[in-house]
Amino acid sequence: MPNTQAVWLRNDLRLDDNPALYQAQQVGPLHVLYVATPKQWQQHHESPARLGLKAAAIQDIAERLAELGIPFTLLEADWFADVPALLKTFCKDASIDGLWFQLETPLDENKRDDAVTQTLSDIDVEVHALPHDLLVSLPVKTQQDEAFKVFTPYYRRWLQILEETQQAPHPLPKSQGKALAKPKLDCHWAGDFREDLWPGDEESALTKLSAFADIKLQDYKKQRDFPIKPATSVLSPYLANGQLGPRRLLAVVQFYCGEQNREWRHDDWLRELAWRDFYRQLLLYFPRISMLQPFKPETKNVKWRQDEADFQAWCEGKTGFPIVDAAMRQLNQTGWMHNRLRMIAASFLTKLLLTNWRRGEDYFLDKLIDGEFAANNGGWQWSASTGVDAAPYFRVFNPTLQSERYDPEGKFIKRFVPELADVPAKQIHNPPAELREQCGYPQPIVDYKQARQDAIAAFKNL
Repeated sequence: MPNTQAVWLRNDLRLDDNPALYQAQQVGPLHVLYVATPKQWQQHHESPARLGLKAAAIQDIAERLAELGIPFTLLEADWFADVPALLKTFCKDASIDGLWFQLETPLDENKRDDAVTQTLSDIDVEVHALPHDLLVSLPVKTQQDEAFKVFTPYYRRWLQILEETQQAPHPLPKSQGKALAKPKLDCHWAGDFREDLWPGDEESALTKLSAFADIKLQDYKKQRDFPIKPATSVLSPYLANGQLGPRRLLAVVQFYCGEQNREWRHDDWLRELAWRDFYRQLLLYFPRISMLQPFKPETKNVKWRQDEADFQAWCEGKTGFPIVDAAMRQLNQTGWMHNRLRMIAASFLTKLLLTNWRRGEDYFLDKLIDGEFAANNGGWQWSASTGVDAAPYFRVFNPTLQSERYDPEGKFIKRFVPELADVPAKQIHNPPAELREQCGYPQPIVDYKQARQDAIAAFKNL
């Protein structure tokens, strides 16, 4: 009798560098599955665009596995709570001996996995829960065995562990017999996404990774903050779905740094990947982050404003601050936003409009194709000065100065705020009132100086 091993894919939607697929195939023939949970996703604010990319990735995986003679099954349940019973039935029907998956860090996912392990042990299915899908999956802790709360010392320790534990990427699964018919999956829950920008297949993700590292990695530090320049990797949608494996990312960084005579340990893009690990790992040690709580408990007492008109203006990119509006329109039109702009837009909402960061966090998740809870929450709490390693409460970005610094000629603004297309570069960052009227562009919805004072006052006495 074959010792059939099921591999449950989650946020590791790839065949390349997938430890669960690799290790399970050493034990017996594979049967790969994915469980869609549309109502749970809705509750978690997963965007239609992200679900669209996810569906494309799953379809690509199912077709490539079929060529290798490996069966793939797409299951569906409304909620995480329904998953254990569903997997129990699947394992019985498919005569599964072992179930393999990589752990995830958010609280709800952990509870789901514990329940699955318990349920399958009742029917003697051996569960193999592999380490988290991070560049450094081991706990990164202080010498006092505590979680780091500040990124810089975390990063130093993270690099040390990475050097000691680095591995080569895992190979693709081997063929296990005659090709199967290519399945057509029913992903009715998928939304539209910019397939022209992010094709869903794994080969495209790997090609884009290599092209970025070859062409842009060297100048990433110098160019990354300018939204008009194509200087960032724009790989975050693939990273959010786990379409690129951590060992593959490291191998590519090391290879191209070697080609460019640079020290890979000092690479700024690698440092950004460390931030992703940092935010994900925090969810394990501080479960309150997954419960809509601020990391800094005292910031629960901030008196947030409830101005619906201001919030809508921010959502629609009609605040009268050109760089903020360009950022929000980029998000609404493409499902993605440049990282510097995420900080500017989040600081504007939380500090100048004094709006609860949770509203911005949810809006971003509802729209972003790369909306990942840990990184999104970390970024919002950083901007709102409520989070781990947060900006000091008195740091309030001046959107006009940010605009002048990072979009000096206003090219990015003109791309997404066409009303201002003919405004001279000197005036575009804060056009005079008369010019705004002529262009049909709104007056600022808030006075920066006064709003900054109000924000500082709201935090000062906590």
